[in-house]
Amino acid sequence: MEASTTTRDDAARVLLQAYASGVPTAPLTEQFDGLTVEDAYAIQLAQVAGWTAAGRTVIGHKVGLTSAAMQKQLGVDQPDFGHLMDDFVHLEHQAIPLAGYLQPRIEPEIAFVLRKPLTGPGVNVAQAIDAVDYVLPALEIVDSRVADWKITLVDTIADNASSGGFVLGSTPTRLQDVDLRLTGCVFSRNSRIVGTGAGGAVLGSPITSLVWLANTVGALGTTLEAGHVILPGSVTSMVPVAAGDVLTATFAGLGSVTARFADK
Repeated sequence: MEASTTTRDDAARVLLQAYASGVPTAPLTEQFDGLTVEDAYAIQLAQVAGWTAAGRTVIGHKVGLTSAAMQKQLGVDQPDFGHLMDDFVHLEHQAIPLAGYLQPRIEPEIAFVLRKPLTGPGVNVAQAIDAVDYVLPALEIVDSRVADWKITLVDTIADNASSGGFVLGSTPTRLQDVDLRLTGCVFSRNSRIVGTGAGGAVLGSPITSLVWLANTVGALGTTLEAGHVILPGSVTSMVPVAAGDVLTATFAGLGSVTARFADK
């Protein structure tokens, strides 16, 4: 049984208050009985509607929990998606202030930029490939408004799939020039390796993640738009970040991307 509209609205307000106060909240699943995945997406969309009404813009989507490593790390068993807003973007090498984050972590991804819309359900691999303009190395800053990252699948979905921000590299690559499944990544923090992985960790291929996203959001009436950025999921486990950290992901054949966090 799905939650009432009032319960969903109350849950959305709890998360928005965490954003505003900078104080994480207890898991929604502990505060509201019986929340379902459907409720969680409704709670997410209620927040997005408020953000867009306030003048913010959706510039893409992210898929989370796509790798076995991430699912094991957070104790979930299926992917989820969230919305990317225009103010999530940080420029490479420029200092990222931590003040806007509660419990930030970071992970390396291969970002898609679309050249034409994708509307599901019914999108297949060939259509997804045809819609991609190019890929970029990327670092996603994930964050949780839920205290101590004590999240279930429902909690993270409601919390916009634990989105926070992202940094894109500046070396575009066409899909025909790379096999994303075999693309390896070395992930370092302050010049020390903290993770390695490959594109195949993302549901077997990041393209599979893009197909899943197009069909999942399409069933909800949403189209992936031309020019939008799609973050398909991490190729390694996420790592925490602190003031002064410098993180770099180097992808074979795609180049590298660096995120630098402010000292204060």
